[in-house]
Amino acid sequence: MECVIGLGNPGKRYSDTRHNIGWMVLDEVARRQGMSFKPGKGEFFLCEATRRFPAVLLKPTTYMNLSGVAVRQILSMKDLSPDEILVVYDDLALPFGQLRLRKAGSSGGHNGIADIIARLGTDEIPRIRMGIGEKPPEWDGADFVLANFDKREQKELPFFVNCAAFAVETAVREGFEAAMNEFNGRGEPEPKGGSGGLGGG
Repeated sequence: MECVIGLGNPGKRYSDTRHNIGWMVLDEVARRQGMSFKPGKGEFFLCEATRRFPAVLLKPTTYMNLSGVAVRQILSMKDLSPDEILVVYDDLALPFGQLRLRKAGSSGGHNGIADIIARLGTDEIPRIRMGIGEKPPEWDGADFVLANFDKREQKELPFFVNCAAFAVETAVREGFEAAMNEFNGRGEPEPKGGSGGLGGG
């Protein structure tokens, strides 16, 4: 993996919403690796690769539905192919706390990854889907993803983000296959001798 992309929306009003969990994960990776986001030469915030962490971190600033604009920009700038990037984003189809790592696939109705697929002309894009849970029947879909996590979820969110950050680091350092084998279905690293994990399955 040469570039890790976290999907989300810019601006303080969106920072703690379900739709911004991809940004939360990249912020955690950057914190742990001693990296800092800066405005890039495109519509994104960027952490350049370092010797310690040999991949670019990128947060599009186009708003979710135009995420592909920033992704095309960074692929052109860095001369990368779609299979060299990793996209991290929220997923309504998965229970809260569950990770799903895939090398390819449809958008599943997610506008951000849909725009990336459309602009790159392929769905063969490695990704980490982060379960935010199915919306309640009384909620509008857009309102649900643009709302903050509930109180129970907020307590568990740091563990979930931490696990996804570990998955990103594993994918960058050991390869995506290794990350898939270790983290698919998981929500936090298993303790030694145990089989715990948020949303395991």
